[in-house]
Amino acid sequence: MTLIDRIRTARATPWVIGGALILVFALLPVLNLSLPGVLPGATYTPGTLQLLAFAMVFATLALSYHLLFGVAGLLSFGHALYFAVGAYGLGIVLRDTQLALVPAMGVVLLGAVVLAAALGALSLRVTGIAFAMVTLAFAQAGSVLVRRNAAITNGEEGLPLEVANIPSELVGVINTRNLYWIALGMLVVVFLIVTWFERSRAGHVVVAARENDLRVRVLGMTPFSVRLITVVLAGTLAALVGMVYLLLQSGVTPAVTTPDFTLTLLVIVVLGGVGSRWGAVVGGLIYTLLDQRLTALSRSEAIADLPDVLRIPLSEPLFILGTLFILVVVLLPGGLAGLARRATARLARRRPESERPLEEAR
Repeated sequence: MTLIDRIRTARATPWVIGGALILVFALLPVLNLSLPGVLPGATYTPGTLQLLAFAMVFATLALSYHLLFGVAGLLSFGHALYFAVGAYGLGIVLRDTQLALVPAMGVVLLGAVVLAAALGALSLRVTGIAFAMVTLAFAQAGSVLVRRNAAITNGEEGLPLEVANIPSELVGVINTRNLYWIALGMLVVVFLIVTWFERSRAGHVVVAARENDLRVRVLGMTPFSVRLITVVLAGTLAALVGMVYLLLQSGVTPAVTTPDFTLTLLVIVVLGGVGSRWGAVVGGLIYTLLDQRLTALSRSEAIADLPDVLRIPLSEPLFILGTLFILVVVLLPGGLAGLARRATARLARRRPESERPLEEAR
């Protein structure tokens, strides 16, 4: 095998592994697999499929945030706003119009594009921490609008899903597997879109602008334009995820409009590894599963029987998640993706000398 063939094989390996994992996840609803302590039941049960679909929703949302933070280097505290636009927007359109599901989603996506373009154009007038504060202000304003306009958004009670114009195959616990497959399909499509953007000319320019803004300007390119494209794409994808979330949860609450929701995405991206698409996906899946299962663990008899010095902190899932996050940041630079890269490099050093040029060529 020539060196070029080895390089092509090495580049194709992650995609082959990814394709195999997609096939496995697609078959889970028809399999009878159990992971005690990780999943609440067998993989074909509605409760487990709901949890896995919820995890994939967060993984997809983390991918959209990866475009901002990992690719463009933009620290945003307002990404939850676009997710909320998708969820609340679809809920309101379905409730107040006679549009079917797909046309309603198209209307909401168009609105998300316009909103992301307008807010992005304003936010990108500043950089660094000022950009983060501006996006935080927009997110706070959106949260207030949702909470204070009960006639439109149902206020603190949350907006239930109106199912009159939704296909019956997507309604009810018995159809959870269909929503699971939709969540999986959305994850795959968004991953491919993010990959395409990163490898496009605009993606290369926005990465260059992240590293050296002045040099990009000297070369005659406009960092503002490619950053705006990135913000619009990330916001539109987040709105798409919000719509699937609405279908999966049969409603939405004001909790998704808060800046804390965006901070969760930041934690997921850092946990998976900043700048890594696979890291964002794996981080989203692991974080969501931990968040859901640690709640059950904190209420278990094993924790209740511990001394107060251990029982009190361990009975708080956020304490455990926070501790795990600190350990990852301190002990695993680069997150889970960094750990995988170091493990691969360690294995490469153990290979015979004849195979090492492949690693050097990468």
